[in-house]
Amino acid sequence: MTGNSLGFVILAFVLYLLMMVIIGALYAKKNSTTEDYFLGGRSLGGFVAALSAQASDMSGWLLMGLPGSIYALGTGQAWIAIGLFIGTVLNWIFISGRLRRYTIRANNSLTLPTYFENRFHDKKKVLLFISSVTIVIFFLVYTASALAAGGKLFTSVFNVDYKLALTIGAVVILTYTFLGGFMAVCVTDFVQGTLMLIALLAVPIMAYSIVGGGNVMSTLDASGVAGGSAAYLSLFSNGGEAYKAVDIISGLAWGLGYCGMPHILVRFMAVRNEKELKKSKGIAIIWVFISLACAWVIGILGRAYLFPEVLTGGEEEKVFIKMIIKLFSEDVKLPLIGGFFLCGILAAIMSTADSQLLVSASSVAEDIVKGIIKKDADEKQIFRISRYTVLVIAVLAYIIALNPNNSIMGLVSNAWAGLGAAFGPTVLLSLYWKRTNFQGAVAGIASGALTVIAWDYLPIISGQTIGAATGLYSLAVGFPVSLLFIIIVSLLTPPPTEEMVTEFEDVSKRKIDFDQE
Repeated sequence: MTGNSLGFVILAFVLYLLMMVIIGALYAKKNSTTEDYFLGGRSLGGFVAALSAQASDMSGWLLMGLPGSIYALGTGQAWIAIGLFIGTVLNWIFISGRLRRYTIRANNSLTLPTYFENRFHDKKKVLLFISSVTIVIFFLVYTASALAAGGKLFTSVFNVDYKLALTIGAVVILTYTFLGGFMAVCVTDFVQGTLMLIALLAVPIMAYSIVGGGNVMSTLDASGVAGGSAAYLSLFSNGGEAYKAVDIISGLAWGLGYCGMPHILVRFMAVRNEKELKKSKGIAIIWVFISLACAWVIGILGRAYLFPEVLTGGEEEKVFIKMIIKLFSEDVKLPLIGGFFLCGILAAIMSTADSQLLVSASSVAEDIVKGIIKKDADEKQIFRISRYTVLVIAVLAYIIALNPNNSIMGLVSNAWAGLGAAFGPTVLLSLYWKRTNFQGAVAGIASGALTVIAWDYLPIISGQTIGAATGLYSLAVGFPVSLLFIIIVSLLTPPPTEEMVTEFEDVSKRKIDFDQE
């Protein structure tokens, strides 16, 4: 990249980052209660709720992790995207509205741990503590993946030291999350989701026109893809080898994680009314379909467009970055536009990190401190503790992300499995099975989280983890284990109280109305 082009890119980044900080400062003035800070006063509109939920979900994984894995191994890696799309659709259809109503019926719950506490009448705060600690542990890893993606982006674009790049990204994300709370995060996520979509659509179309449709297959072959271009473009080939059933199951299992993701579920809890929720469903599903399809195309086209350069040794995750730099500094020569498209990648990273920081803060301040340690804490104290928590979580995630060799895909995979297995079955059954009780919920959260930790981190089989030895994604195991524990333990212990059953029926029969004028 020439000095002149780099100047325009720097200008685009400065303008974009400045806008994010200004949004945070503006919304800082509107936070008068913890409900404002953590749920934006439950006032999200349809477009903001939809794009915020999906932008906070997809992260740098969408624009770096997924295209990188497809670039390296081929279309077979798209099974994860297929699983995520199915999970997104089911989550919006079956979880969003019911959870929104239940959180109102369950004493106006502001966070997922508080919802569990109120839903199961947990007077001893056991559920509150377990779920809050689980969120903080796995969100540390998740936030670290976002910060690592930001560091790799700045390193690739500006050729600066990874640690300096990591620091810049972390400071900006921390600033607007620290200041503005939930609404600042959601509005910035809306801007970021829009920018991500534009970048995802424009770049592959332009690259395709330059490569030429008739040249894609031959260029893929020339780039040395394993098994040739036909295998590379097959859903049933992985790096030139036949895809195994365990690989397909592992890819599809990613979709199970959606109903257990606190940073996505909190958007459902904050939607203004039924009309806006219906609007959100359609927008979110369309956005996800287009985004995942474009990320797949970027991985394939990137292989052809960047040739004769072939990315290896972990550089594959930078394929979209390399495409934008080459496209707008060499072929089209519109570096300012290229700079804003690179901001689209930064947007994907920031939109996830900010949400995770805020959910972690709410788990510590609202659930652990106010719920367990200091029940008489006032609004000012909770605000202060929340912001300190944002700072501490960011610093710890920063330390984890300091290793530039950490794989974005690997970090996201571990965190997604942990949260999905711990919370997904509990959320699902809490909404749809009235026999679910307190003991079952505790067993479900604990068994799901512990299964993932044992599967991914303990070298049980000849010095390998079970996940590495079997190739089966831990969420595909942790989710059914958690589901089974909830059902068995709930049936072996006393049934829910009459009051809990009444609350369940109020929600299932739609006696709870969350429409607001």
